[in-house]
Amino acid sequence: MLMGYMEGLGLVFQFGTLLAIAGGTFLGIIMGVLPGLTSAMAIALLLPVTFGMPPVMGIGMLLGTLCGAGASGSIPAILLNIPGTPSSVATTFDGFPMAQKGEAGRALGLAIVASFFGGVASMVVLSLLAPPIAEFALRFGAAEYFSLSIFGLVIIASVAGKSLLKGLIAGLIGFFCATIGTDPIAGVDRFTFGQLSLLTGVNLLPALIGLFAVSQVLKDAFEYDPSNKLQNSPHKVDIARPRFIETLRNWRALLVGIVSGSVVGPVPGAGGSIASLVAYDQARRFSRTPEKFGKGHGAGIVSVESANNALLGGALIPTLALGIPGEAATAVLLGGLMIQGVTPGPMLFESQSGIIYGIFLAYLVANFFMLIIMCLGIKLFVRVLLVPRKQLISAIIVFCFIGVYGVDGDVFNLYIMLAFGLLGYFLNRYGFGTAPVILGLILGPIAESSLRRGLQTFGGDWTPFFTRPISVTFLVIALGLLALTLWQNYRPRQQDAASGAA
Repeated sequence: MLMGYMEGLGLVFQFGTLLAIAGGTFLGIIMGVLPGLTSAMAIALLLPVTFGMPPVMGIGMLLGTLCGAGASGSIPAILLNIPGTPSSVATTFDGFPMAQKGEAGRALGLAIVASFFGGVASMVVLSLLAPPIAEFALRFGAAEYFSLSIFGLVIIASVAGKSLLKGLIAGLIGFFCATIGTDPIAGVDRFTFGQLSLLTGVNLLPALIGLFAVSQVLKDAFEYDPSNKLQNSPHKVDIARPRFIETLRNWRALLVGIVSGSVVGPVPGAGGSIASLVAYDQARRFSRTPEKFGKGHGAGIVSVESANNALLGGALIPTLALGIPGEAATAVLLGGLMIQGVTPGPMLFESQSGIIYGIFLAYLVANFFMLIIMCLGIKLFVRVLLVPRKQLISAIIVFCFIGVYGVDGDVFNLYIMLAFGLLGYFLNRYGFGTAPVILGLILGPIAESSLRRGLQTFGGDWTPFFTRPISVTFLVIALGLLALTLWQNYRPRQQDAASGAA
């Protein structure tokens, strides 16, 4: 390993390679800030650029893009309540409330530093634990994926707010929306009503922008009060700078985020949404002040953002060690590896050790470039809040329409965005929340296809779902979390009733 790192150092620390990594990181940050432009899209755009590059330079550029996009999705999530990427949904829980309280600079500072620590930690995990973690991820079958989805649904309900029932209802709305389109097993159309654009299901991007951006615009429009000076004036902003000391003070949340991202990342198809949601939920449970979460608490941002970037390193483990991409972005990255003549698999660490450890170091360098670029731009980012609210809302709605239409040029996606915007407005108004819907939309296809494939594999027998060790572990943990959430919701009511009687 030491010889591999020594060889990798010589490949990475060259001017051309460092410049390529920095350029890829900057492009990834731009892609992450703009809703609708994903890290997978950025990597795909850069693939032709890397054709003539040496392997470490080309892959390092793509890894920089992956790192930058993973970190910068928090910027619109904090400033505008619009997740830049699906994995940034949980960042809105505490990030946007902090921005509303005039602490946008502090929130961004925590997000940047937490993303950096998560990325560096994931590189350590990637280099030390790639073979055993990849072997563990191979044990996931249909039963394990279904149990993981049920676990995610329970977490959805627990982070939805004070009402467990409303959280479950909102999550089930997302699950139902996930059934629209072509049946993944039988191939028949469901709930499409003859609309060809729905054959592939509800597009996640219009739903995401509608639930978070359009619903916020509708709220500002319907509840606009000309006499409210606060509503018609720019937000106050605090000093925008990286928050290293405060991030380390939230060490529990940081550790929970790193562990959650490192464990979920190697599971193919799990994605950043599950990792960030698990991290947020567990950070709240381990916190001494769980009641502050969802109201603008720094630990919530630290847990989510560290998990998002720790996930990226974890997702590279099955990609490099087994040739199985952990998420969409690493699937595109896998193509880049093959183009560069790097064949993923167990023998990669022996046959091309210098290149593989050079890739590890390139990912580490990308995290440092991400930190530098984000720190230089933080004061510019936070100035978005100084724009008067009316002008900002107008710009947001224009960018929403352009972003959604620009994905594939389908006008029907605009209707989906507006429909989910109305849905999000009414859900927020009556206390249901929008995050459970989008997370249910993400988890729904995983749950359905895994359940049905599992039943086909086991001949219609439900027993393996409850006897396979990993599957039953997820179900038991989900049941325990559900019971704990019910108890946490019941206990304050009991105390209020007792105080009222006294």
